[in-house]
Amino acid sequence: MAIILNGKKLAAKIKENIKKDVESLKSQGIFPTICVIEVGDDPASKIYLRLKRKLAKEVGINERALHFPKEITQESLLNELKKLNKDPKVNGIMVQLPVPEHIDETKIFDTIDPIKDVDGFHPFNQGKLWQGKDNIVPATVRAIMTLIDEYNINVEGKNTLIIGRSTIVGKPAAAELLNRNATVTMAHSKTTNLSELTKAADIIVSDVGRPHLVTGNMVKDGVVIIDVGMNRENGHLMGDVEYNEIVPKASAITPVPGGVGPLTVASLMKQVVILTRMQNDR
Repeated sequence: MAIILNGKKLAAKIKENIKKDVESLKSQGIFPTICVIEVGDDPASKIYLRLKRKLAKEVGINERALHFPKEITQESLLNELKKLNKDPKVNGIMVQLPVPEHIDETKIFDTIDPIKDVDGFHPFNQGKLWQGKDNIVPATVRAIMTLIDEYNINVEGKNTLIIGRSTIVGKPAAAELLNRNATVTMAHSKTTNLSELTKAADIIVSDVGRPHLVTGNMVKDGVVIIDVGMNRENGHLMGDVEYNEIVPKASAITPVPGGVGPLTVASLMKQVVILTRMQNDR
């Protein structure tokens, strides 16, 4: 029977550690602060922002929220980011995705100062990640690696399949796993032999956002499944994999919800602390 990789339980433990770190910084006159920017009124974004705001308050991190109408020009938004880059009271900056179509996400990633890049999307930070210097890691990837560490999952030499090649999860996850000596294969929307790759994989990380993507007959016994997918179907939240079909075959698996998701928000707050320490040489 599979070990259930409980991200909710682990997130609670991490939250307590963050609280202690924040209290320590505050005792030194340093007040960790994150600025979260929302563009437009995407309903899903509001849910995520509420979770982030709630956790920031619980761990003692100051949160500054900026909301701009969806009509804001790209130039105006980038100018706001540049102001925040210069603000010594702001330690971390993040723009809630998605943004309106007329705004180029990559321009946002390029503009945020790497030392305040709480999401870990800046090319400088992504490049450092590929060099094995991973202080700043995208929050979802940090969540994945935290689960792997907590449950003592050995990745060294293991055939590890990542489904999804985004700069937010897929590619940085590949870098982190390669840094730990996993043998990494990447699949994506153009992959024609997905079932052949899944059947050969010891570990599968899926971040596609497509329900029923990986089924029970596509995996081998003993596989480790880390399901990052978040899909709504018939009013239910589910991942990319057929959980009930795979549980009897897997050695470990993340539930959706309750797996990677809760850890991602906690990892974001942990990164605020890391950035604050780096900016203050602590």
